[in-house]
Amino acid sequence: MKLYKQIFTSLTILGLCSQFAFATTGKINLNTANIEALDGLEGIGEKKAQAIIDYRTEHGRFSSVEELAQVKGISTKIIELNRDKIEVAK
Repeated sequence: MKLYKQIFTSLTILGLCSQFAFATTGKINLNTANIEALDGLEGIGEKKAQAIIDYRTEHGRFSSVEELAQVKGISTKIIELNRDKIEVAK
């Protein structure tokens, strides 16, 4: 029973955290997304997802989706592949 409670608590916390990654449009917000959400994008694995988070930490919030190209390893092709899945929300 204790294991079920821990699993339920973990899933609840994960669900609450994921609300911050996705805006009301269902797109991934580059300014709040966690590594798991970013890793799910096409052409972005764990290392590139971490690079996005590191860039955001160092430079502050993204002001546009196009600014994502400033992250090492993120090309304009990757941005175009994911344009309908990502956004920059304040």
